[in-house]
Amino acid sequence: MPNAPIRHSLVSLRAEVPADAFTAETLGTRREGSGVVIRDSGLVLTIGYLITEAEEVWLTRHDGKVVAGHPLAYDQETGFGLVQALGDLGLPALPLGRSAKARTGDPVMLIDGAGDAIEGEIVARQEFAGYWEYLIDDAIFTAPAHPAWGGSALVDAEGRLIGIGSLRLEMMKDGEVSGINMSVPVDLLAPVLDDLVRRGRPAHPPRPWLGAFSAEQNGEVIVLSVASEGPADRAGLRPGDVISELRDAEVRGLADFYRALWASGPVGTELPLRVVRDGREKWLKVRSGDRAELLRKPHMQ
Repeated sequence: MPNAPIRHSLVSLRAEVPADAFTAETLGTRREGSGVVIRDSGLVLTIGYLITEAEEVWLTRHDGKVVAGHPLAYDQETGFGLVQALGDLGLPALPLGRSAKARTGDPVMLIDGAGDAIEGEIVARQEFAGYWEYLIDDAIFTAPAHPAWGGSALVDAEGRLIGIGSLRLEMMKDGEVSGINMSVPVDLLAPVLDDLVRRGRPAHPPRPWLGAFSAEQNGEVIVLSVASEGPADRAGLRPGDVISELRDAEVRGLADFYRALWASGPVGTELPLRVVRDGREKWLKVRSGDRAELLRKPHMQ
């Protein structure tokens, strides 16, 4: 699978984030990854955590030319981020494929902005629930793993973009552990792209957010930490709490918890939450919030 034509549509990305930004402690103040040119005007698609709250973004072409970029948008639901080049990138847009057509076993390539590529295959198409209140119904998992996955382009055998690299995970098969990458399917972009370009966020109301970083263990949702001054923190949710009910409905895993939370009503709704703490049940009342209100906003051009 030749990568030379594809490489000319990719850039390396560096973002600088203020030390007092909400995400600085968890994601750092200097973030590096990749991006994919999706419009000849210099619109770059990347994974959103690279540019969240960024004050400066720099895009580097394959030949070393550096162009300043504007962090245009970050979509909390898909995880995509958009950067608009502020100078002439002079790079062609990479054609978009259809991630819905990608199947387990299909050959793919994950290639970063420096041109380093890993050829492999799709090993799974399945739901992914992230600890930061994030859920993708049909994520793309590929192997072997690329060491520089963030914002890299996942392309099919025809050289079309079908996903954006997001995470490196581990998979166990036949008693052996190996690295895999999770990519966000590119089909999720089309419904929100125009709104992200015009408004910096989707037009629909934001999803309710608690600020609880959680993991699933044997079907139970266990709180790992809470965002300082977030809704969960203000309500008294603590690390180690097991979330067992939301509004009198039993919680059956992390994905189930997220879906119930997002269906619970608009941002600002007060939610009864039953938790198990040190072996004892406790009811809390949490008023959901909008995560974006705590984030520094990009200055619209």
